[in-house]
Amino acid sequence: MAEQCQQFNNIKKIITMNLPKVVTESIKAQNNFDSTSYANCFTETAVVFDEGKTHNGRKEIERWIDEANKKYQATMKALEYSEIEHTLKTEVSGTFPGSPITMTYHYEFEDGLIQSLKIV
Repeated sequence: MAEQCQQFNNIKKIITMNLPKVVTESIKAQNNFDSTSYANCFTETAVVFDEGKTHNGRKEIERWIDEANKKYQATMKALEYSEIEHTLKTEVSGTFPGSPITMTYHYEFEDGLIQSLKIV
């Protein structure tokens, strides 16, 4: 019974999570290993901070995610989103040590696209 309650609560979280469309699109692109679609979720001048490195602009972001896809084959599952702080807590699984792990994505948006993303 407790397991059924937990499953219900997990489903309820996903249903009630109000993700911005561009975040939903980026998750779908990530899980399909579609680097071009992923990069198209960002503005031309966007910045990504990940693993101590900074990636500037859509073209560089596409190269970064393509390399990461090949190296880690990471997929992500949304766990919790804060509309106030624009943060997404995720479970990320892939071919890296310790998989799966929980990561937090900090977003800034501009004109319906991602302008800044910091992954911690």
